[in-house]
Amino acid sequence: MTKIKMNAPLPKLSAIPAGIQTAADYLTCAEERLSLEIWHYLQQGSADNISLQANRQAFDAIQLMPRPLADVRHGQTAITLFGQILAHPIILAPLAYQRLYHPHGESAAAMAANAQAGQFCVSSLASQTLEEIISAAGQPLWFQLYWQENRERTLKLLRRAIAAGYQVIVFTVDAPVKQATLQLPAAIHSVNLETPAPFPPLTPQHSQVFDGWMTQAPRWEDLAWLREQTALPLLVKGILHPEDARRAIDLGCDGVVVSNHGGRVLDGAPASLACLPQIVSAVANRGVILCDSGIRNGRDIYKALALGADAVMVGRPYIWGLATAGALGVAHVIRLLRDELEMTMALTGSTSIQTIDRERIQTCRDWNI
Repeated sequence: MTKIKMNAPLPKLSAIPAGIQTAADYLTCAEERLSLEIWHYLQQGSADNISLQANRQAFDAIQLMPRPLADVRHGQTAITLFGQILAHPIILAPLAYQRLYHPHGESAAAMAANAQAGQFCVSSLASQTLEEIISAAGQPLWFQLYWQENRERTLKLLRRAIAAGYQVIVFTVDAPVKQATLQLPAAIHSVNLETPAPFPPLTPQHSQVFDGWMTQAPRWEDLAWLREQTALPLLVKGILHPEDARRAIDLGCDGVVVSNHGGRVLDGAPASLACLPQIVSAVANRGVILCDSGIRNGRDIYKALALGADAVMVGRPYIWGLATAGALGVAHVIRLLRDELEMTMALTGSTSIQTIDRERIQTCRDWNI
């Protein structure tokens, strides 16, 4: 039965609400503080939510192997990515229009990431300026780049991010035409982007998809060109096929983000976690591998690491914290996820991220891993 919200959203909190013990506990708090339309925009996948559900099912299919009596004293979760030491392998994923969820928007997420000694990847569709966000962060950030119709516009946005101090570029390729499915409030929009050029006029014989939208989509030759435009680390986000991962690395990219876009783009695409092992084999230690889509707790993070990911990107859970209590809520979600990861490590006999491997999990035979 569909729940119908009848009341106006509750005000944001300035303290952590009582009783919060997991990131999922923020769900109700966040829902109560957002309009029905914004809540659905945040939580929905695409079409029938097949890929959204597949992400969850993939994580639930993996079992953890307890290893009692191991000496795990002095264990830690630190990693090094692109020269930066992070206290944990949790990267805040790029989510658009974060002022929809809290007036402080992306700046709040950036501050929380720094407070928890982690990292935040800012979306091209941010609702605050790149300069404002990185100033609030107090540290270099990552920038998620969408193709901007052509090379000239894309290079202009890339150079702006570099000039502002962003030090890792995450090029998202699985959503070649990104359009909001929500009517945005007048005060909220993608402030860092130029007004898009209109699609070329089409005749009845033309395809809106092939002759319209996809004429402005990036191709492999554009990725090769982009690689030449910056010496910064370049990751390709939205990779599910091992051959695509191999090709991106062959072009000189520094890694890939295994992602089905949280189930928001191609409904019916496989779960990111199910694709991860083959991509790990294809990359063969030649690049960094991040896992994105469907992570909801520290056990999920552990499972992704056990299957070969170097770190993970977490999306919706930190937005639940943001919608509830701004930067404080985001920081608390990160801490909860890290605590769960540490507990999972301790109970499986893992003292560092580097010691987490497949021997500590049992996987679904259907994945052929």
